[in-house]
Amino acid sequence: MDTNLDQRPQRGPRGSYRRHTIEFKRAVVEQSLQPGASVSRLARQHDVNANQIFAWRKAYRDGRLGVAGFVPIILTGTDGLDATEMLEAPADAFGRLTIERKGARLTVEGRPDAQVLAQVLAVLLR
Repeated sequence: MDTNLDQRPQRGPRGSYRRHTIEFKRAVVEQSLQPGASVSRLARQHDVNANQIFAWRKAYRDGRLGVAGFVPIILTGTDGLDATEMLEAPADAFGRLTIERKGARLTVEGRPDAQVLAQVLAVLLR
């Protein structure tokens, strides 16, 4: 005979699942992609598991959180030049272009040949 008089449904050992909005997931992922950000610190701050943030980051990169599959491209070493001045800069001008996608990182330094860069980008976009 069951002596439990509590009529509430019993939960599993882990409790009920929490549902997070797409906006919340995107916000946490974008915070985690900032330079110097700590995923474990963000996980504690938002009361989620760090592995969950990594899963959301993968979904973000794959475009499943309603955003493009790329992360921002950062161009450094331009010394305050605008886009027109960069095109007219000498061939030995230094710059760095970093592209990250699906766990791969491509860094291009200096002034690459436009055709070679176009071929590399075409392969990355497949």
